[in-house]
Amino acid sequence: MKRTRVRNILQAEAPFGRIMVKGWARTRRDSKGVSFIELNDGSCLANVQLVVDGASPAAQVLPEAAVGAAILAVGEMVPSPGKGQKFEIRVEELTVLGPAPEDYPLQKKRHSDEFLRTIAHLRPRTNKYGALLRIRSDLSFAIHRFFRERDFHYVQTPVLTGSDCEGAGELFRVTTLDGAAAGEAPRAGDFFGKPAYLTVSGQLEAELLCLGVGDVYTFGPTFRAENSNTPRHAAEFWMVEPEMAFADLEDNMNLAEALVRNLASFALEQCEEDLALFDRFVSPGLFESIRHTAETAFVRITHAEAVGVLAASGRDFQFPVDPEMDLQTEHERFLCEEHFKAPVVVRDYPASIKPFYMRLNEDGATVGAMDVLAPGVGEIVGGSAREERLDVLQARARACGLEEASYWWYLDTRRFGSAPHAGFGMGFERLIMMLTGVGNIRDVIPFPRTPNHLEF
Repeated sequence: MKRTRVRNILQAEAPFGRIMVKGWARTRRDSKGVSFIELNDGSCLANVQLVVDGASPAAQVLPEAAVGAAILAVGEMVPSPGKGQKFEIRVEELTVLGPAPEDYPLQKKRHSDEFLRTIAHLRPRTNKYGALLRIRSDLSFAIHRFFRERDFHYVQTPVLTGSDCEGAGELFRVTTLDGAAAGEAPRAGDFFGKPAYLTVSGQLEAELLCLGVGDVYTFGPTFRAENSNTPRHAAEFWMVEPEMAFADLEDNMNLAEALVRNLASFALEQCEEDLALFDRFVSPGLFESIRHTAETAFVRITHAEAVGVLAASGRDFQFPVDPEMDLQTEHERFLCEEHFKAPVVVRDYPASIKPFYMRLNEDGATVGAMDVLAPGVGEIVGGSAREERLDVLQARARACGLEEASYWWYLDTRRFGSAPHAGFGMGFERLIMMLTGVGNIRDVIPFPRTPNHLEF
């Protein structure tokens, strides 16, 4: 007999008859010779109730069918007389596939996020983290669908790289040699014969591909050796990075806004049951916030205008407002949550604070950069028009202290058939934080990588 998933049972219009289910016991209650087991198999948030008559042969297995145990049950799917559930299963056969002893840490009570981070290998069995994983899965599909509908090509860029896209130097060194120091020159016998790193972004390689096949996007893991323990930073995270040939900053902002609004709409339509948990227990009013993001046109301002708004706010920010500095999270959240009460796109940042590849504006002082600021998280998208002029790009690279010889392949694309192009990166985990109200990035990644934490 093929097993029936809990989700299919709960969505059924009529009983299926005799079925088999497999899952984990979330709760068990014994009452007047009858045992009730709430079974969940991860296919949805809700459980299906198993009813075991104390006089049946299946009852002999009940002592092992404790909370946390993996169970196989065969029985009749029938209408349930209980409230809040359409069907239940009258169990005829019960098998414990994997028992859970009394020290099983996920008993029927509320557990703090801090505690659950210490058992990341078990927390997917909780309602909250099961819902997060399903939402993460659904949004991954939605991202691919969004770009396919717009004729983008899905491409793969290297995880191992010899270049530093951001120029910040916060890279993980990769070597095959024992005892190799992070900053030392490559030694004889090292695999690549030159320093190699885990990528901080697939952008530079995606640019090369878009300048041959048009609009492309990559969606994969990126790494940053930033010794930060803030709720917004992790050492390993996923990025969605489109690059568009023959596009400018306006095209870039339009695509970024369309992507965020599309994913917000998708979440409302396809993830309603799981999101309801977060609306109830994590961030009351979440549905309205998501709906507002999906339906409201984003505000667009320049960096100079944003600084003006912040300076005139009368707010005593932790980080002083400076027209020559990047916006901090507190600035970003004030703009979109309190001042404009809508997602905000900030454009035209000072060239001095942005990477070399961003296109220099005609004023010579700013670049065609743009960030999308979202309620609850601040920056969720960062990108720019890319500098397609070889001489300007070379000058910017030199000003940033980069060696041209290390980026000869990148410069080649500006020598041979250079074309205007633009792109951005969207933090996948920050998107999930925005759509669930979860305040810590460690709680939207299955196995978070942060300083001094590498258990798996």
